[in-house]
Amino acid sequence: MRILVFNAGSSSLKFGVFDIPRGAGLAQMRQCFKGSFDRFGAGGCEYRAGLDMPKPARAPHTSLEAATLAVPDILAEAGIEDIEAVAHRIAHGGAEFTGATELTAPVLDHIRALTPLAPLHNPANLQAVDVARKVWPDLPQWGVFDTSFHLTNPARATTYAVPKAWRDAGLRRFGFHGTSHKYVAFRAAEELGRDLRDMRVISLHLGNGASACAVAHGQSIDSSMGMTPLEGLVMGTRSGDVDPGLFGYLSRQMGLGIQEIEDALYRDSGLLGLTGSADMRDVEDRAAKGDSDAQLAINIYAYRARKYIGAYAAAMGGLDALIFTGGIGENSPSMRRRICDGLEFMGLKLDHDRNMAVDLVGQAAPQIQAYGTRVNVLVTETAEQAMIAREVAMAMSAPRAEALRIPVAVSARHVHLSRDAVDALFGPGYDLTPDKPLRQKGHWAARERVNLHGPKGTISNVAILGPLRDRTQIEISRTDGFALGLDAPVRHSGVLQGTPTVRLQGPAGQYDSDGLIIAARHIHMNSKDAQQMGLTDGDSVSISLATTGRGLTFGDVLIRVSDNAFTEMHIDTDEANAAGISGAVEGELSGEAILRAT
Repeated sequence: MRILVFNAGSSSLKFGVFDIPRGAGLAQMRQCFKGSFDRFGAGGCEYRAGLDMPKPARAPHTSLEAATLAVPDILAEAGIEDIEAVAHRIAHGGAEFTGATELTAPVLDHIRALTPLAPLHNPANLQAVDVARKVWPDLPQWGVFDTSFHLTNPARATTYAVPKAWRDAGLRRFGFHGTSHKYVAFRAAEELGRDLRDMRVISLHLGNGASACAVAHGQSIDSSMGMTPLEGLVMGTRSGDVDPGLFGYLSRQMGLGIQEIEDALYRDSGLLGLTGSADMRDVEDRAAKGDSDAQLAINIYAYRARKYIGAYAAAMGGLDALIFTGGIGENSPSMRRRICDGLEFMGLKLDHDRNMAVDLVGQAAPQIQAYGTRVNVLVTETAEQAMIAREVAMAMSAPRAEALRIPVAVSARHVHLSRDAVDALFGPGYDLTPDKPLRQKGHWAARERVNLHGPKGTISNVAILGPLRDRTQIEISRTDGFALGLDAPVRHSGVLQGTPTVRLQGPAGQYDSDGLIIAARHIHMNSKDAQQMGLTDGDSVSISLATTGRGLTFGDVLIRVSDNAFTEMHIDTDEANAAGISGAVEGELSGEAILRAT
């Protein structure tokens, strides 16, 4: 499959063509062309073309539209043909677009309505789409959204503490640079030879736009950008975090209107506001010559990034890898060092020589941490266009099997015990008594029960499920967590690193164990059903309950495939209550709902 990708900005257009074998991962993709137009002006623009991206030449194109119209001739001259789809980076997709989406007229209308939330980005993205539809009227146009990767952020990370009427009107945090953060997180896991679902990663995308992202066990759980791309880190022309009280203050003291203030925060702040230049290379050169404004700007930039690293490491309960990407993250050894210095207490320290010798040729992802330190630090070029092409190819080739109806089971609170836990709770050598077989072959509910004790309260008569496991796991609902006074994270079964400790009480004694989780919704799927749907272990799907309860759709449902599984979806009691489920319920999984995990 051959896909043309556009990444349009207000003063630039980047594009690339990718060949993607059906069902291939990032490693099997081949980029067969790339080009860029930069710095549109009355005299034309800078232009580069070719995989080696030579020094820029001048081109006569004075606008994004003119540059887009020039692309067909450029591709024809390079012998690039047989394009099957055109893909676009879209900055803001709101909460509706969870993955690659075909850009139909209603979809484009919805994106246009989001323009006030991304005034520097969405208009340029949409202009490129409009021109491409005219140039390639017979090709499908697809969008991939910067916000999609962050839709897994929990409500506590996305909710502003503002009046309900504001929240009902759509005021919430979204996060951006999602395609970049997703790519570099997977790239780091690949480089380290680890499964991203077993890692806690912080991605720092540092460029003219800058953001930090916390990726825990394969999912974005927080991002420094908020409702708009203005919140968070210091950027080239954007302020990042400010006190919202400045609007009232500047209105009273300087007579500025809301639009004036907002425009200044987007276009006249950040490095530009601090130094008069939005280019970190220029700022670093001036700082080395004694410019105090430039020196302060560098300190602020690094300090803000370092604060987010500490905050996100705390939010994830630890850190396994820190990744630098973006123009500054990739090219400034001194900024990487400034950001990392002082983080030795958390096992993060750079090696001077490795940091100075970073070589990113061939999408390399070199490690630059000091030898023997616990936290890996990597640098890699982001490859947003490659990720966009891959997601569109996956969406276009997703199976279109008949919808599969899946029974939905509500899992009440329960525990899985280890041998040590059974000995402590019921006595050495005690064997649990299987009382009731479960639908999953070889699993059963025991006759015995335990109590859970937390700092706020106790939950009694909690079921024990067998057989025994190597490590104790306690599964509760979010409401149960508040009853106990403990903050249990949403995790997939067996992912227990950094989970809270709770006290279990049995007739023979007590046992303190970590492993307290809210089980992420998932589907146990028989291999035959998985084959019918074209699914593999680790994929994610959406399940619609449109014919029952309150008609909810559950997204990001993990598929766990095995030969002996009984195909069944598991949700907890809070989710069942939210869906209005009572009695036997089935959900519907369709081919269009499939998302690949890697």
